[in-house]
Amino acid sequence: MATKKKITEKDIITKYMDYVLENEREPKTVYKFCKEHNIPEEDFYKFFSSIPYIKKGIWKTFFTNTTTLISKNKEYNEFTNRDKLLTFFYTFFEMLTLNRSYVLFTLTQSGNQLKNLEQLKGLREHFKEFAKDLIKDGNERKTSKITQRNPNIFSEGAWLQLLFLLRFWMKDESKGFEKTDLAIEKSVNTVFDLFDNTPLENIVDFGKFLYKETFA
Repeated sequence: MATKKKITEKDIITKYMDYVLENEREPKTVYKFCKEHNIPEEDFYKFFSSIPYIKKGIWKTFFTNTTTLISKNKEYNEFTNRDKLLTFFYTFFEMLTLNRSYVLFTLTQSGNQLKNLEQLKGLREHFKEFAKDLIKDGNERKTSKITQRNPNIFSEGAWLQLLFLLRFWMKDESKGFEKTDLAIEKSVNTVFDLFDNTPLENIVDFGKFLYKETFA
């Protein structure tokens, strides 16, 4: 007698993303989704409480897969905070690129932009904690409180930065999304320059870059 395959969270997410792309819409109910994919409802509810919660879970998976990948780099812990954030963004957007069709669909599905961004709430919490940890680590290495950064302010700024980069990446038509890579580099350097009170050349350069890409 064949052993019944155990349904995992990854199985449900994969089937959901495939369903959305093939049908160009979300499943209307958990029941119909499970019936079509031969998934017992009780298995579905072990991981997700509703269809909208899957959408949030997918973004959480993008985040955890990113942090898992970067943690495998043996040199990562020796990176500066600037390089750690750069590494996160590069890896995160590589993850999104692998799932670009789904990401573009789910973030433009509704004409209401705020409704589309609702699914990012969980990602926002996880990413802000990640950013706070970077700054707390940096503060511990500083001898003067004057040079220490505020983790809450930095994490909120980093989150807004991620949203900007996400919007930029969605519109990027350059080969290999090389303009997004450039935007990541310039934006991260700008944020750290602002916090470090270093010369403003990078900020001016970044401003010119944004103006060109937005209005040219």
